[in-house]
Parts: sequence; structure tokens; C-alpha cells
Amino acid sequence: MSSPPEAFRPETIDRFRITDLDFDVRVGTAVLRYALDDWCFEERVAFGPPRAAIAGNDGPLHQALRLLHLVAGVSYYKAAAPDVITVDSGALSPREAALCRLVYDDGLREFALGNHQPVPRRFALGPLADGAPPSVGAAALAHRLAVPLGGGKDSLVLAESVRHLDPLLVTVNPNAMVRGVVAQLGLDAVEIRRSIDPLLLELNARGAYNGHVPATAVVSAIAVVGAVVHGYDRIAMAVERSASEETRMVDGVPVNHQFSKSLQFEEALRAAIADGVAGDLEYFSALRPFSELLIARAFARMPELHPLFCSCNRAFRTDGSAVTGTWCADCDKCRFVALVLAPFLDPEQVVAIFGANLLDDRRQVPGFAQLISADKPFECVGERREAAAALGLLAQRPRWAHSAVVDALAAAARDLAAADPGADAALWHTGAAHHVPGDVLALVRATLGPEDP
Repeated sequence: MSSPPEAFRPETIDRFRITDLDFDVRVGTAVLRYALDDWCFEERVAFGPPRAAIAGNDGPLHQALRLLHLVAGVSYYKAAAPDVITVDSGALSPREAALCRLVYDDGLREFALGNHQPVPRRFALGPLADGAPPSVGAAALAHRLAVPLGGGKDSLVLAESVRHLDPLLVTVNPNAMVRGVVAQLGLDAVEIRRSIDPLLLELNARGAYNGHVPATAVVSAIAVVGAVVHGYDRIAMAVERSASEETRMVDGVPVNHQFSKSLQFEEALRAAIADGVAGDLEYFSALRPFSELLIARAFARMPELHPLFCSCNRAFRTDGSAVTGTWCADCDKCRFVALVLAPFLDPEQVVAIFGANLLDDRRQVPGFAQLISADKPFECVGERREAAAALGLLAQRPRWAHSAVVDALAAAARDLAAADPGADAALWHTGAAHHVPGDVLALVRATLGPEDP
């Protein structure tokens, strides 16, 4: 009988190193290297053969790859979460350092809680450059809009909104469902494959720390490299304003499951791009000014996409392979998506999407109640007041008013609304700070429709 593998003891690791990288311009593959003391990792990101002529863009490509190298390291760092992070490839500019602190602190606060570590997270980061870096110029990127597509309702609404701009859909490790959505949309698309070093998975089984990482930060950094490799100058994320709301407060410190979708992260990445990659590359969330309710109402009017989409995290493994491929109908994500779609659909239509009427299942009442509580679930769900507003709308719909969840929670939703007068009305109007260019904003507004219930 073989002996069990040696245990990995994360508390013995002193330092995480972001070491070096290579890029094969012929096939468009990046190799990113990291180390936890003597444990070395190698990640591959396959962008595919370049669509753009990048010979003259070596500077922006190098800087974009460096940004990805810094951000993607969070997946390996978390295995031991040591107190020291060093960058071997050169001193960090002030904007790079600020971005890293957000990714490795705010982006890992949920992870820290799950592993009994304090928040905020504290670590030494370096080396740090003296003063601001020299300004970067334009990279002469092709004038095109890219939309990273995850297969959820938000990115589908955005893709439909901007289709007249001939966007390029960017997918990272797409599963069969995402490929089906891309085919239905009929838009140009590119697939990018991110391959985690198998050693990390092995260490997870041997005692490494594990937990939530800011995955959207990594996807965003991949999209920045893709701008140079595939030729586009605008990256339009499909993140709505609720992503900036903390999931919970822990001893007065905000912990946000969706931190890498927040406005704070968006602005930090924009600054790092402008300072170090290209002056003509725009990164923004095109849905930032809008509520989940407005987006859900628009998606409800796209029945051709209802059978195709699924954002249930239990349906697919992290590598994109299917577990069930369908909504589990019994998790926080399923509950929230059903809740915000239901005011704009009949019960039969909700059942057709989820395979069950979650809102008429009394066993699910505690899960729905958590969506409007101070202890919001650690999941990509919207604001508490959005969930309460959706319950309020359902209480006014004859076919929903007496369903088990609405009947049980309508009073609590009314109390939450009464504690914040005017909040429900604000959900229907553009109000959050944003960086959306005017042409894109106009198209999204046209798709979302009038700003009223």
C-alpha cells in the first residue's frame, strides 16, 4: 500500500513570489510563474493566434501581461497566504501597488473569514518604485468594443444592447452552455483558456488554504491582454451597481463577495491601465448605473435566451465541465435570479427556466429571507433593497401574491422599504457613479426601457 502524500503546511510558508513570465506570440500563449517558498507554479493562458498585428505593440503587450501576472497570482497566493509578497519582475508603480493591495486584501476577505484569518488582511508588498512611472501613450488599438461573456443574464442583456456596434464576445474557459449562447447571439467571439497549475489542486488536497478568490479581477486582466492580442480598445463588463454593496460587515470592516466587480476595483484597474498599459484602452462596466430589476425586466423580454442561460454555480465545475448543466433550484443564486425575474414573468415561465417554482416552496423561505437580511449570502446576488423591492412587486401581482415565499416575507420587505423612503423609486433610475461612454450608455438605456416599475 502506498503511503499518504506529505501534508502541506501553509503556516510554514514565508513568502509568495511573482517570478517571471513568457509569451509565445505565434500561438498567443502566456506562461505565468509563481512560487510559495520552494513550491513553484506555472499557469498557462491560451489566447489563441493573435488577430491583431502586435509586433509594434510590444510595450503595451508586455505591460498588459505584467498586470495579468500580478492579478492572477492571487489563486496561488491563497494556498498559504503568507505575510510577504514580492514581485521579481520589477518594482511596482503606485497604481500597480494599489491594485495589488485591493486584490490580495479586499478580494480575499471572504477567503480570510473562511480560513479564520483576520480582516482586513495585512502583508508586506514590494519592491515599490519611487515616484510615479513615466506616462504611457496610445497603443493604436483597433477601435472595437469587447464584451466578456459569462452566460448570465447581465452579459446577455449587454451583448444584445450593443450588437449594432459589432462587439467581440470574449469568453474564458467557456462551457457548452456559453458556447450555445454565443451561437444564439450570432456575434463574433474568441475563446481564451486559463489552465491552473495541477500542483495547486494537489496542494489543496494536502492541506493548503482554499476558498473564494476575486475571479472577475483575473477575467478582467485577461481581457486587458486580449485587447492587444485580438484588437479592441474598449472592454465593457456587464456588472450592475449592486456589486458594490458589501455582503456583510465584520467588526466594522466590509467584506464583499463581489469585490472584483465593485466600482472601487473598476476604478483601480482603470488607473493601472491608464498609467502602465495604454492611454487609449478603456475598461468600464456598461451596466454600472443600473439596478438588477431594470436588467431583469429587459432580460424577461428576451424569451429566446431563457432556455440557454444558467448562472447557477452548482451547475458547472470551475473548469467549465458540467455537473448538471441546469439550475439546481435550491441555492442563493437560483433564488435571487428567480426573485428578480418573477415580477416580469408568469409562474409557468419561471418554472420553465428553473425547473421548479422556487417562490412557492415553503422550504425555501429562510433562503429568500437571507437575501434581505444583514447577513446577505456570500454569492453574486443583488442589494438587499432590490430583493425587498422585488418581493413588494410580487405582492401586487395576483398570480404571485399568495405564493409561499411572498406570503411569508412581504411584511418584512415592506418594513425594509419603509426604513429607507425613496429607495424603491431610486432602483428604477440611473444613479450610481460610472464610467460608461455615451454611445454605449444610450444603447443600454434603450434596451432597458423606461425608468419606472
